[in-house]
Amino acid sequence: MSRGKDGPEDVDATFAEIVADLRAEGVGLFPEDDLEKTPEKPAEKAPRPEPSDAEPEPGWRGGGTSWDKTLFEDDPAGSSDDEGHFVPPEPPPLPRPRKGAFIVLLFFLLGLLLLIAPTLIGMGTRLGTPLGILALATALALLLLRVRQGPPPGADPNNGAQV
Repeated sequence: MSRGKDGPEDVDATFAEIVADLRAEGVGLFPEDDLEKTPEKPAEKAPRPEPSDAEPEPGWRGGGTSWDKTLFEDDPAGSSDDEGHFVPPEPPPLPRPRKGAFIVLLFFLLGLLLLIAPTLIGMGTRLGTPLGILALATALALLLLRVRQGPPPGADPNNGAQV
């Protein structure tokens, strides 16, 4: 096989060779295919009979119910609504906010007030803007300092990830 600059020159022949090798190894054959058949002589299959209106439609994935009936009608099994319905447990109560959270909230609201409308507290925008930015930066810094590092209390650090 001669190769050109970018690959084989006759791509179709190379592909046919690869497919023939794979078919000889049995790759891509279905159980109903005969393993002794060669790819050069394709097996003549009997023509598939056309489905007639008299024959019943095969069920959706072998279940005995048609696709339209499964999709658009009520539950074919006839089960009640309560059967198998998951009811989640009551969520745990929210933790009580501590004093530090109120301080962070106070700095955040003060920073927003100084940035949006400093004239409400009798301050000009020339002084209110830097003080507002400083208050927001302080709120962000305090919020980040409150983030807990490490495993939660009572967790075993040698036990890996837990759900």
